[in-house]
Amino acid sequence: MNATASAGDGTMIRLSGLSKTYPDGTVAVQELDLDVGRGELVCLVGPSGCGKSTTLKMINRLVEPSTGLIEIEGRDVTHEDPVKLRRGIGYVIQQVGLFPHQRVITNVMTVPLLYGESKATARERARELLTLVGLEPDLYGDRYPHQLSGGQRQRVGVARALAADPPVLLMDEPFGAVDPVVRARLQEEFRRLQRELEKTVVFVTHDIDEAVLLGDRVAVFAEGGRLLQYDTPARLLAHPVNDEVATFVGAEHGLRRLSVTRIDQDHVEPVDGVKAADLATTVAVGATLEEALALMLRDDRAMVGVTDGPRFVGVLTPAGVHRALRESLKG
Repeated sequence: MNATASAGDGTMIRLSGLSKTYPDGTVAVQELDLDVGRGELVCLVGPSGCGKSTTLKMINRLVEPSTGLIEIEGRDVTHEDPVKLRRGIGYVIQQVGLFPHQRVITNVMTVPLLYGESKATARERARELLTLVGLEPDLYGDRYPHQLSGGQRQRVGVARALAADPPVLLMDEPFGAVDPVVRARLQEEFRRLQRELEKTVVFVTHDIDEAVLLGDRVAVFAEGGRLLQYDTPARLLAHPVNDEVATFVGAEHGLRRLSVTRIDQDHVEPVDGVKAADLATTVAVGATLEEALALMLRDDRAMVGVTDGPRFVGVLTPAGVHRALRESLKG
């Protein structure tokens, strides 16, 4: 299945006809065409053994492709020095891979030091990144990895991957080893980081909810490394291309659409004489239907106010939510 977009100057990663077949004949990935735009977060999702992690590892040449082309910023990296290539790509894995005998600050300094930065510059960069991922450097910098929680270690792993300011960040189930509460916090923190840093991210997950929450686009793989669908979360949930995708997305795909359908003024009903201050609960234009419904349920109300900056534009009711979901099917 061809899933490339119009490249132009906006494509950061292009995979063309990429395949991996192991010596025993096992096909991990077959004839993959995939483009990732500059600053885009793309999630690769699918069952175990579908080739998503292999695809990620081929991008930075931890696994060598059997056939096909890998381009980054228009440059064919298929035959470049893989060590040099990896130094320009951030890589975060589930088990983090921190050096256990080094303090947190030293772990984050590793890549800048490899690039020849002075210790003072690398330390300052590491402190900035620890702050960015929500770890106070004066509190956590001198600790060892075993003195951190799982979620804190993952944050250090993200900071280390960002230390060389790479244009591309590869993440292989980075939040899969922590409990659900910590995982939700890490996902929200990473969404904030992505909005701020605008890195190009390829993110592997087996969790469709995580994929639709984080991804600008989602690539759904099947066993044997076949790409089934590559689409925005909203279109993926509203229009699965076949029964295989629909089964993977699950019967709850209608509910999942709440998390990717955003409120616009067409969904809002005007109410004469009512102001935002008159309503206990308001959301902004652009918030998700899921956020609005959660507030209605929390406050036991039949509507929620909607604002556009300082301006009150009306109310969203359950009927408006239903209308918005129906309209999302037309996209």
